[in-house]
Amino acid sequence: MTNTPIKVVDRASGTVFDEVILGEKWIRWAYQDAGSNLLERALFRSSLVSRLFGLWFDSPLSRRKIAAVIEELSIDMDEARDPVSSFRCFNDFFVRHLKPETRPYSDELNDIVSPADGRVLVFPELEEDVFVPVKGHPMSIRTMLPGLHERFLGGALAIVRLCPADYHRYHFPTAGQITETRDIPGALHSVNPIALGAGPDVFGDNKRSLTLIDTDTAGTMCFVEVGAFGVGSIVNTRTSGRVEKMDEKGYFKFGGSTVVVVFEPGKVQFSDDLITNSSKGLETLVKVGDPLARAL
Repeated sequence: MTNTPIKVVDRASGTVFDEVILGEKWIRWAYQDAGSNLLERALFRSSLVSRLFGLWFDSPLSRRKIAAVIEELSIDMDEARDPVSSFRCFNDFFVRHLKPETRPYSDELNDIVSPADGRVLVFPELEEDVFVPVKGHPMSIRTMLPGLHERFLGGALAIVRLCPADYHRYHFPTAGQITETRDIPGALHSVNPIALGAGPDVFGDNKRSLTLIDTDTAGTMCFVEVGAFGVGSIVNTRTSGRVEKMDEKGYFKFGGSTVVVVFEPGKVQFSDDLITNSSKGLETLVKVGDPLARAL
């Protein structure tokens, strides 16, 4: 097994840091140990373990984990709307609301913002339908968006990877009208780059939800929530109608996960720093509401 650290650029400071990975030794064992194929199938192609995680983290018994995780992952609880003492179980803490002032954003019509806290990788122009995550293998919007991919061939795509330390509610990056929603069952592979480097088609195999939005300024956008190992569920709180920028769209229960936003060709220009870092194979740590792109 290799223990190469995952390097991430902190957008706020410009510094590069090594990501702290909750459960790292188990992820490396499952995906990098040559003898772990049986384990990988048992754990990550079945939803049983993730369902058990979900039941545990919805239980009042899991409340004792909150303080330890806050300390291990250096989570800033001053941003939280509610005090730690108010959380009935770990998942209440995990899907916590933030104080509105902690996530400012531009209300300029053509500004498109990050839909979530997380590590961003952007692809300004897809080669037909292919994108390659950090340390990963080529993946395809044909498998990620079955039956919906045609309009997005050659388009632009951003991956926002959430870790357990992150705020786990996600928001609409721009205003528009929801026209279609679809849930796709699948596996629950880890979305960590350690797993991506092992070869599973996370974006084509994993459980996911797709939402088509006719935006006011950037054509049709597909918003994708990708489930991952340990994720109790994807909960979408807005599934129809008119939406405004930064309206809440939903949340993930326990586990790291990923949001992907896909745009039609020629509709958006991603922020320069995200393009530069992505071209070097580096993810950029951003906050929900931070600049992501401009509508053209």
